[in-house]
Amino acid sequence: MSQQNPSQVIPPSNNLRLKVGGGRLGGIDAAAIAKAEAALKSLSGNFSQWLQDEITKLDAARHEVKVQGMTPETMENLYLRAHDLKGLGTTYGYQLITRIAGSLCKLIDEKDKRLTAPMALVDAHIDGIKAAVRDDIKSDTHPVGAALAQELERRVREFAA
Repeated sequence: MSQQNPSQVIPPSNNLRLKVGGGRLGGIDAAAIAKAEAALKSLSGNFSQWLQDEITKLDAARHEVKVQGMTPETMENLYLRAHDLKGLGTTYGYQLITRIAGSLCKLIDEKDKRLTAPMALVDAHIDGIKAAVRDDIKSDTHPVGAALAQELERRVREFAA
């Protein structure tokens, strides 16, 4: 007795390879990456000022919340400034700022909970970011930086619970 196998094997397409430069387009262009890294390095002298500008914007957003109160608009502005720093901290060489700003974003991420976020915890995040720059604590594995980030993250988890 022979059994027929009605199944058919269909190999999946590999669209990911095409999206990262494989297939007909060739591999990743190492020269283009080197050129981009060189351009980034040439700009790195400006990082300190750009970082300070972002922190000034974050501090101004906090001031706006304190003056005008916690409104959807003021808290949205504060969130956007924190989100910018979350994305830029590591680029500017401050992994600790990325981590603290990420924690602040988590605290005020949900629009319906923003207006109930404890302002003292918001202040602690912003002051922690400012202290990291002031004391040149870049790594989130630095003993003081790690302890600060862990405590802020713990407080955000408590608030979210």
